[in-house]
Amino acid sequence: MNEALKILFVCSQNRWRSLTAEKIYTGFPGYSVKSAGTEENARIKVTEGHVGWADLIFMMETRHVDRLHNKFPEILAGKKIICLHISDDYEYMNPELIGLLKAKLSEHIEVPK
Repeated sequence: MNEALKILFVCSQNRWRSLTAEKIYTGFPGYSVKSAGTEENARIKVTEGHVGWADLIFMMETRHVDRLHNKFPEILAGKKIICLHISDDYEYMNPELIGLLKAKLSEHIEVPK
C-alpha cells in the first residue's frame, strides 16, 4: 500500500483559506493534510515540524512563500512548493473559495468531487 501524500496548506491566519482546503481534503483517499498560517496570531502557526512533515506545500499568496523561505530556508530546500495565488477575500468554506481551490489544485493533485 502506498503511503499517503502529505500536503500542507498555508495562508496568513489559518482561519479561512488554508483551513477550508484542509477541510475539503480531510478523509480524501491518498492524502494526509494539515494547514497552518504564517502570522503570529494564526489559529495554528506554521512550524519547522509542519514544513518537515509535508511532501507538498500549497501557499495561498506569494508573501507566504517569501515568509517561509525566510524562516525555514534549510528545511524548504528540495520541497515542492506551489503558490495558488488566492487572495484573502473569502470566509471559511465559502462556496466560491471551494470552487477556486478545487480549480487551482486540480492542476497539481486529484480533487474531491
